[in-house]
Amino acid sequence: MGKVRVGAFSVSVDGFGAGPDQSLDDPLGKNGEQMHGWFFPTRFFRTMIGKEDGETGIDNDFGTRAMTGFGAFILGRNMYGPIRGEWDGTDWKGWWGDNPPYHAPTYILTHHPHPPIEMEGGTTFIFVTDGIESALEQARAAAGDLDVKIGGGVSTVRQYLQAGLIDELHYAVSPVVLGQGEAMFQGIDLRALGYAPTEQVMGERALHVVLSKGDAK
Repeated sequence: MGKVRVGAFSVSVDGFGAGPDQSLDDPLGKNGEQMHGWFFPTRFFRTMIGKEDGETGIDNDFGTRAMTGFGAFILGRNMYGPIRGEWDGTDWKGWWGDNPPYHAPTYILTHHPHPPIEMEGGTTFIFVTDGIESALEQARAAAGDLDVKIGGGVSTVRQYLQAGLIDELHYAVSPVVLGQGEAMFQGIDLRALGYAPTEQVMGERALHVVLSKGDAK
């Protein structure tokens, strides 16, 4: 069985993982896109959007690691889209177009049932209404020996963290201050949960910190 991991989760220096007021115009919340400035120039990201350029280096290496070795993904409802409450009958299929970057079963946490959606490239969105443990059980079964990625957003990562279900977290700390938004660590005692830093590397545009469970001193 593989690990349960969070990879390349960008946070601001004041501890926010997303800006406020998510919308179609601001899918990462107001000013939230600034936190991902380390990732957008990398060759890995540029390849994802069909380009042949981009920077190599530490940021690119961590970006590549963050999408490699996974057999299933778990996303929160907000990460999937801006629709709230009951599904409104639109043909919304996520932010990513016809070929999302997951290429594996991707489980969406929601309170409202929705039939699975098969996308190009091997991604199938599967909607889970009975909680984070059920989603993880299904994702582990689908992933086999590969890892499961908790893809976000902030609320979803916090829930899995507080339940002690994540083996490894990689945060990319970007040199930006949001001032407000979705707090990543508020009310969470990482040491008490058994997490400690096991890797810290300064990249070209972000500080990469990896936390692993069971290594707290």
